[in-house]
Amino acid sequence: MIDLRKDLRDYMFRGLMFESEAGQFQSAGIQVGADHGQAEERLLSEALSAFSVARRNSALEMARLYAVLHCFENEVRSLIRETLEEKEGADWIEKLPIKIKNHAESRQKTAFADSWLEGEKADTLGFVDFGHLSSIILEKWSHFEALIPSQHWLKQRMDELEKTRNFIAHNRTLLPSEYQRIYMYIADWNRVIGL
Repeated sequence: MIDLRKDLRDYMFRGLMFESEAGQFQSAGIQVGADHGQAEERLLSEALSAFSVARRNSALEMARLYAVLHCFENEVRSLIRETLEEKEGADWIEKLPIKIKNHAESRQKTAFADSWLEGEKADTLGFVDFGHLSSIILEKWSHFEALIPSQHWLKQRMDELEKTRNFIAHNRTLLPSEYQRIYMYIADWNRVIGL
């Protein structure tokens, strides 16, 4: 019995020692444990393997653009949420333009009815169309004018990005020459807004 306890103690001690030093190995560039990035890459590669190389390359580039647009869109939602909550209080959602609020609530109700969809459903602002985001900011301009250079600046960028977002979201492919404009608009927004 004594040897069993000693063996167990030694095993636990070695595990704790390794765990405490694993961070040092990782900071030195030594991989410890499974590489989740490689596993994800392998799974994606397997899922796409049935399609042509040209189709896969196009899909991966559009996925990268969509990821950037996804982050941008949700940052705009956060900006609206945080600004309106600060300026109008906890019931800010009730003070949205009625047409936009009703549209979002209708889409939210449909999402709750589709029980097989288990993603985020509680956030009404998540159901506001991309194009309505700039409408909310313009409607509540007094709360945003210190952050955004002008209504024209906002409208121009949001209109262009909405067209791009919808184009990509409906599985259409942009030309490589168009990528830079998207990245430029988003970088411009991030610089001005302070992300």
